[in-house]
Amino acid sequence: MGLLELHNVEIAYGNIQVVKGINLSIKDGEIVTLLGANGAGKTTTLQAISGLLKLKSGTITFNNEEIQTMPAHKIVEFGICHVPEGRRVFGTLTVEENLNLGAYKYRNNLKHVKAGRERVYCLFPRLGERRTQLAGTLSGGEQQMLAIGRGLMSDPKVLLLDEPSLGLAPILVREIFQTVLEINKQGVTVLLVEQNARIALRLAERAYVLETGRVVLSGSSLELRQDPRVQRAYLGIKGA
Repeated sequence: MGLLELHNVEIAYGNIQVVKGINLSIKDGEIVTLLGANGAGKTTTLQAISGLLKLKSGTITFNNEEIQTMPAHKIVEFGICHVPEGRRVFGTLTVEENLNLGAYKYRNNLKHVKAGRERVYCLFPRLGERRTQLAGTLSGGEQQMLAIGRGLMSDPKVLLLDEPSLGLAPILVREIFQTVLEINKQGVTVLLVEQNARIALRLAERAYVLETGRVVLSGSSLELRQDPRVQRAYLGIKGA
């Protein structure tokens, strides 16, 4: 039994079914990646796990407890945090104020909030240097660091990361993913949606491939890197 399990999950927008009966299992301590083209249902799946979308049918269990009917803020308190695509920092607030918002469930424990901020500043020293700077004036890479740091302030057991490399220079991508590895080593399980399949399959231990709302392939990252279908569709290897 995994730490996070999706069983026969279906999700629809009105009459349009986007996710069609998928099953996922993420074990405690893993990094697992979801691969797929735009519109495959990856972001929709993360939004359902974090309570932003309701299921048409199926179940989502976390620590053996069903969470699919919980409101989003309760799911955060339960131990799952979602870092959405596009960063979505609060641009008119400072770095430190953004981090404090991420720690709202500890709002009555200022010592814990302070310790959380220091943890984030150790992972992302640039944020520590810019703690009084408005988030809207940060570079794209720094905003992505802040979005991840804000997620960590809730002390999650599972971190849902949606396209963390989007729009970033390669050197920043390497830096972000090196930090994701460090976060995982600290005991946080990671479910990653990432457009860069090559780097995602190097980072993750296992992967699922979604096509038009269905899981069409799954296995270890090594197995999928060697699969001709993945090589052709996602790794740009011709003739595989």
